[in-house]
Amino acid sequence: MILYSYWRSTTSYRVRVALNLKGISYETRPVNLVAHEQNAPDYVKLNPIQGVPTMVTDAGDTLIQSLALLEYLDETQPEPPLLPSDPVPRARVRGAAQTIAMEIHPINNLKVLSYLKDRLDHSQDEAVDWMRHWMTEGFTAFEAQIDSGTPFSFGETPTMADICLAGQMINARRWGLDTSPFPRLVQIDTACRALAAFRDAEPENQPDATPL
Repeated sequence: MILYSYWRSTTSYRVRVALNLKGISYETRPVNLVAHEQNAPDYVKLNPIQGVPTMVTDAGDTLIQSLALLEYLDETQPEPPLLPSDPVPRARVRGAAQTIAMEIHPINNLKVLSYLKDRLDHSQDEAVDWMRHWMTEGFTAFEAQIDSGTPFSFGETPTMADICLAGQMINARRWGLDTSPFPRLVQIDTACRALAAFRDAEPENQPDATPL
């Protein structure tokens, strides 16, 4: 298994966590987004979206998009499950995960922020305000969807929703979002970070991590 990844990419982080949880060995091939390595012709052949993650399976199949990769891993190696087996709980977990993956991340990613600053002439402070706003909106919606009184978002073990949340909480800390209005999310994130699978996937623990 080969994972094309960037150390600070939260979408790559999601797949790293899933691989770790399931005990799947993989080789990391770094793609430096800041240096625009994702735009290199050979990489574009692998990933037409020109982003990360990209996964090449042991059979040689090339797969993209983090949530699709999480579902692939869950279908090919079911234990431990990232999604419940029953349709309604399964849809609830997917809905919460997609709240982060589709409502927060797409408008807070590097391509969008670069466009805001380079093409629309917004300042770095304005870009950070933009990110904080959409994280706050998304976290509010996420919190309204999940269970209460459980260690993780939907029970006793982490699911796809927790993986997406933990990645976004990394960005929240990076960009100085006040998370005090979201004590439940902080609690879940703390429970995730107590697990080696999450800790080992964190940006600073990646082979391509650079000093800040």
